Amino acid sequence: MEKELILAINPGSTSMKLGVYRGTEQIARKQVDYTAAELAPYKTISAQLELRARTVEEFLSTLKPYGKLAAAVGRGGVIVPVESGAYQVNELMVDRLLNRPLGQHASNLGGVLAYRVAKPLGIPAYVYDGVTVSELEPLALLTGCREVIRLSRCHALNMRAMAIRAAREAGRSCRELNQIVVHMGGGITMSAHRRGRMVDVVLDSEGPFSPERAGRLPVTPLLRYAAARGLGPEELIRQTRGQGGLVALLGTNDAREVERRILAGDIMARLVYETMACQTSKGVGELAAVLEGQVDQIVLTGAIAWSQMFLSWLIPRIRFLGEVVVLPGEDELEALSQGALRVLRGEETAHPYTPELDRRGESELMELAMAEYQRSLKKS
Repeated sequence: MEKELILAINPGSTSMKLGVYRGTEQIARKQVDYTAAELAPYKTISAQLELRARTVEEFLSTLKPYGKLAAAVGRGGVIVPVESGAYQVNELMVDRLLNRPLGQHASNLGGVLAYRVAKPLGIPAYVYDGVTVSELEPLALLTGCREVIRLSRCHALNMRAMAIRAAREAGRSCRELNQIVVHMGGGITMSAHRRGRMVDVVLDSEGPFSPERAGRLPVTPLLRYAAARGLGPEELIRQTRGQGGLVALLGTNDAREVERRILAGDIMARLVYETMACQTSKGVGELAAVLEGQVDQIVLTGAIAWSQMFLSWLIPRIRFLGEVVVLPGEDELEALSQGALRVLRGEETAHPYTPELDRRGESELMELAMAEYQRSLKKS
């Protein structure tokens, strides 16, 4: 079989990462970093489209010797809650991403750019495991506040890619296993996978503190803290999502710097770092309970998975729950391309993006969850 040529597009907040893969082999890669001055004229992500498109066109102009593309795939943006896997980009999705996004995120342009490349070539464009993947079971949705439900917005792309890889390296399919995946980067997010479906999550605001996130905070003291200082929602979000965790406690978001301080005898640095590991283990335990203790693999990934010091505190606390697999780092371009490749080879089927799906909101999620819950009661 001739190996398929796939273009992968991953727009970041100040960068563009582009890659071309022949089958599983990467044959070209480029990263373009934009300056603050270049991005300053654009008030929204959508307004950056032509700037980003020129970057893609310049990259494509270097690829002619490699042959014709079979597909283009982009990082999935902030659209309605969707299932995991691939969605084929169409005009409706492009309209949602450009004109009606549910949040401002650079990945909103991933599917749009893939579609712009694919349409004139007569090839499919996909998004794969975007940030709004939501397969939460009914028991994972409710909170004790009637107006607030839990939404799954996390690093689904890398977490599912690592779940698939860990299963494959064990000679299994992820559809045969129960897995917990812990993505440890600037934020720490975790997900419970039951036979390939991401049925529950611990988001970076719900679990351990991390290099840049404050993590789970006690509500009453937090409200009193905000009220005493006159902090509004946006300032509180900045403090807890960009200036929390290691930044707040140690003045750095660099785990390597924290380790250097520990090795130099800094007891506070050790206490903070080991606490982060302990809190991470608590999140794993929560998700193990969701899976009723039936855990085949616990997959540790992201940049902090390179830290042997951190792992030495984390793994002893969780290995009694299941096999621990360490897959450090992340490669979003590879995850995108391999997702598209599985679709092209018939190993997965791309979902259609329909008008019915485009109308999905929080109320529809609850209706679907209630229907699923009622079906489960009838079966039992």
